[in-house]
Amino acid sequence: MFKRLREAVEAALAAATPAADLHDLAARMREALIEARAGLGRMQDALEQTSRELAALQREIATADRRRALAAEIADGETVEVAERFLAKQRERAAVLERKVALEREEIVLAERDVAEMTGQLEEVTRRRAGIEAERSSAAAWADLGRAGADRPELDPEQEALKARLDRAAREAAAEAKLEELKKRMGK
Repeated sequence: MFKRLREAVEAALAAATPAADLHDLAARMREALIEARAGLGRMQDALEQTSRELAALQREIATADRRRALAAEIADGETVEVAERFLAKQRERAAVLERKVALEREEIVLAERDVAEMTGQLEEVTRRRAGIEAERSSAAAWADLGRAGADRPELDPEQEALKARLDRAAREAAAEAKLEELKKRMGK
């Protein structure tokens, strides 16, 4: 049921380099997630149907048990014997349905966990896709500029880190100044 989604996720995770068409990968993952959610809905419907069957069978067992008791009161041995055989079969069927309901619930829990995991993976691919596409766009722009004769300036990691620290310090100083001004206005 989740085979297509798992294949899409495995392809995304196994790729050491970004896929050529990340949009296509995300679209396939979305399709698989939609199918998984639909499958989960079908599983929930099946659980409801089995639960209804079990409830009807339990009502039938209760009715047959009352009838058996009535037959026993009037000493109708043949009817009591038939009722007991019927009750034995129905109780056996009810036990099977109870196990089926339990298994269907467990299966739904697993499917819900898979859907949640798949949703997280799709969100991650979508988030990564935006960054990768931005990097590709930037690289393509620099390549176009390079073909036009412009050189890309070399980035100095130390200079970039220093610039980032200075920018942060300036933002923090501005925030402190605004806080002091607000305190003065409030009279504190």
